[in-house]
Amino acid sequence: MEERPAGAMETSRFCFELPPALIAQRPAAQRSAARLMVLERSGGALRHLRVRDLPGLLPRGALLVLNDTRVLHARLTGRLPGGAEAPFLLLEPEPGGRRWTALAPGARRLAGRAGGEVSFPAGVTAAVTAAGEGAAGEGALRLTFNQPVDAGYLERHGAVPLPPYVRRAADRADAERYQTVYAANPGSAAAPTAGLHFTPALLRDLEESGVIVTRVTLHVGAGTFTPIRTARVEDHVMHRERYLVPEAAALALAAARREGRPVVAVGTTVVRTLESAWDGAAVRPGAGSSGLFIYPGYRFRVVDQLLTNFHTPGSSLLALVAALAGEAPIRAAYAAAIARRYRFFSYGDAMLIR
Repeated sequence: MEERPAGAMETSRFCFELPPALIAQRPAAQRSAARLMVLERSGGALRHLRVRDLPGLLPRGALLVLNDTRVLHARLTGRLPGGAEAPFLLLEPEPGGRRWTALAPGARRLAGRAGGEVSFPAGVTAAVTAAGEGAAGEGALRLTFNQPVDAGYLERHGAVPLPPYVRRAADRADAERYQTVYAANPGSAAAPTAGLHFTPALLRDLEESGVIVTRVTLHVGAGTFTPIRTARVEDHVMHRERYLVPEAAALALAAARREGRPVVAVGTTVVRTLESAWDGAAVRPGAGSSGLFIYPGYRFRVVDQLLTNFHTPGSSLLALVAALAGEAPIRAAYAAAIARRYRFFSYGDAMLIR
């Protein structure tokens, strides 16, 4: 059940100055060795630990919800008829896999090429057209391939879709590290980055400490790449992303709510999945799509705690964490993170809001 809080809110409230040196260009040497800021929702107190300390922070019986989407090798480079390279980020296929929504530099110019065709490896070609209003954001394209393009083709010929603030080319290590250890369902154009901190050993330690683990799927798409460009937060429109809540997850969530145990979301994608699947009485199982935009004033129905990374200024993700923790506590926490030189964004450090 999707709704928006009432009232005007300026986007500038979610902007801040971030020293470029704090934007992580590579992950921590070990996943669970990343730093962890713990923000207490009651009182705003901060603690500074490591992700590996999570088993001592979550109460016995807490329900930890993971997003098990798998990142596609969605950066695919083609060639224009004149021979110039044309890089694309593939976002979402239509049924059958021949038509994809995509983003690309110079999208308007590419879409305007009359009869233009792009060549890709292994004899694959595609016609490029504008995707249309609302498909995946301003400048989105539609690629119509001459044959189906699936996860296997992208694995062979595509590249890991590192975000633009990672200012280097993806390498072999990124194929492992820009993927959660529990990734199972291919479909994302970006990683659910809070989950990158987990190792099999940490998950085992959590379960041995009495934490219950369940999984949902949300395929990360254009919404992740689209900043809030409107002057007022409430005028921003989120682009829809596909999700799936398995029956087992819905049952685990119902039991946690019934027994008063906290629901801990690993990442903003899990928050949006669970809050979107709420039907007024419970989280309903099954597939859906979320266009839910969460910002201060939103009343959470499902999620009690959140493990998340540090987000970009002026982003919908920052608005979401401020909705859960409060604007003033988040501002104070981000100021402390900058002062203590926490690492920001996808390969950066983490925050537990509880």
